[in-house]
Amino acid sequence: MTRDGADAAGGADALLTVLELLARQAPPARFDTLLDEARRSGLADGELHRLERAVELAGEIHAARARETRHEDGLAALTETARDLTLSYDLDSLLRVITRRARRLLGLDLAYVTLRDPHGASHVHTAEGSRTPPGPGPRLAPGLRIADGYGLGGAVHLHGEPVWTADYLADERFAPSGSLDAGVHAPAFDEDAESALRAEGLHAIVAAPLRSGDTVIGALHGADRRVRHHTGQEIALLTALADLAALAVEKAGLLDHTRAEVSELERDSARVRTRLTRMRHVSEAHGRIMNLVLAGGDLCHVAKAASDALDATVLIRDPGGRPLAGAGDIPGLDEEAIAKASLDAHARRRPVPAADDTWVAPVIAGSEDLGGLVIRAAGGLTGEDERLLELAAQSVAFLLLMRRSTAVAEGPVRDELLDDLIADPPHAPQQIAQRARRLGVDLRRPHVLVLARPEGGEQGRAVVWASSYAYRLSGLKTVQGGRIVLLLPGIDASAAAKAVAAELTPLLGHPVSVAAAGPAQSPDGIGRIHQEAGRCLDAMSALGGTGSAASVQDLGFLGLLLSDDNDVDGFVESAIGPVLDYDAERFTDLTHTLEAYFASGGSPTNAAEALHVHPNTVSRRLERIGELLGPEWQKPGQVLEVQLALRLQRTRELLTRGRAAADPARQAGPPERST
Repeated sequence: MTRDGADAAGGADALLTVLELLARQAPPARFDTLLDEARRSGLADGELHRLERAVELAGEIHAARARETRHEDGLAALTETARDLTLSYDLDSLLRVITRRARRLLGLDLAYVTLRDPHGASHVHTAEGSRTPPGPGPRLAPGLRIADGYGLGGAVHLHGEPVWTADYLADERFAPSGSLDAGVHAPAFDEDAESALRAEGLHAIVAAPLRSGDTVIGALHGADRRVRHHTGQEIALLTALADLAALAVEKAGLLDHTRAEVSELERDSARVRTRLTRMRHVSEAHGRIMNLVLAGGDLCHVAKAASDALDATVLIRDPGGRPLAGAGDIPGLDEEAIAKASLDAHARRRPVPAADDTWVAPVIAGSEDLGGLVIRAAGGLTGEDERLLELAAQSVAFLLLMRRSTAVAEGPVRDELLDDLIADPPHAPQQIAQRARRLGVDLRRPHVLVLARPEGGEQGRAVVWASSYAYRLSGLKTVQGGRIVLLLPGIDASAAAKAVAAELTPLLGHPVSVAAAGPAQSPDGIGRIHQEAGRCLDAMSALGGTGSAASVQDLGFLGLLLSDDNDVDGFVESAIGPVLDYDAERFTDLTHTLEAYFASGGSPTNAAEALHVHPNTVSRRLERIGELLGPEWQKPGQVLEVQLALRLQRTRELLTRGRAAADPARQAGPPERST
């Protein structure tokens, strides 16, 4: 074989070796070794040139295959990243996954994501690959704030397209005096961000926008610490990752919004459940109160039920502010504040706060004021509690109206009974007692009789009130000669007269004259105290006491004259009883001193001469009398009663001695009262 033939054979073998290396995907170094061996073997120039061309083509094929591999890896990475977005990662985790894959796929030294805030500035949210140690200076790390318009991120936000540079620190476009768009936009300068980039020693930087619709919400940055020219494929891959990062941000925002809505729905559901529970409590409590009313319960039962339901102290008052019933006591009640709150409550027709956790609820029926509820709740009232308080007030109004209706329905029968009791002559006592028991009136108890005469206006409203009042107090009512007659259980006629006047006068809006007498211990005495009350009312009118309230006892000695039983003992006891008792217990002579004092015209000296004692003795006795009868015993009104009582006492003693002298058997007996 000739040399040319041998060279041809050697060249063919070398070309075959290139194909074999290419088939085995040998690294580029093996091709370089093959060329070196061919040159040392002295291969002819023509064959060597063909071998070099074959190696060159193999390198291109190898590069194309590498690009395809990187493209496939990029697509796979994008697919994995997209799949990761479907998992329940939070935003931080998703962005860390994207920055790590960007570094791995593009061979970057550092990757980070910036997000824009509502004020236009950006901040670093996630960073991978930073080498700057923690210290006082700025770091390219999460939390770094970047001014609006600064660097590649500012350019991305301005244009909405990827921006890159092979050497950022040397690129005049990003200098403070540079321009990205022919002088139209001058980049902002951020000293902290610039210092952070220089501290990392970054040169090549590429930034791709994170878009949400047409809005750029941030940027994905890739950076190298060397000068590097990024290919279009690398920029496209980073842009695709940026799109996925934008989806991650949107997903996180939607998740946060959804979580917030779910939390709000849970809170709403809890509030609704709580409100339903409270409303059920209100409904059940109102049902219990109404059942009490319908079952015949009185105001005390209603007050107790409302107190238990509201966990509060409850007082029921009439229109004049006087107590009707209650559950507990409210110490230190500010009556002025309660009165003002009561006016507001009736004007607004709903409960209103007064002071110190105290509330007032109006008890009204249509436009009629029936009174009010005063409550004190240590923990305050919720909206449902206010509603329950309002319902409790309505229940009280319903109960008062029921009582009034019952009183009105039974009115004629009850009126006839009282008419028969005060008739002259009275009807059969046994029949009257039986009728009274059927109406729930126990005539075996002491009763007082009250006469009320409205001074002007219509009587209709007063009569309706009287029916309700008598029914409420288990008494009787009738109307005779324009005067309302009330027979009420009790022993204090004066207090009964004042109570009637205090409640009826504000209701009518004009004066009411009220007189009372009693008590009567049996049905037989009711006619007598009725006559006494009538004479008391006539005497009040004659004395100019129209519009006032008094009892026979309140009129002093005049009451003694008006009374049928002429209770002299009671009058003497009320006027000078303490002095008589003192003399009897200590064998003193205060009574004779009083008589001498009045007989001498109120002169202690003249009284001392009459008693044959020293004036100082009289003065000391008068001081003791003042202690016994009170500091006002020498005022005209009381002086008159004291003198009259002394005369009555002296007259009784004389009559007692006279009877004893006429009847020797009585001489051993003591007088009725010893002086």
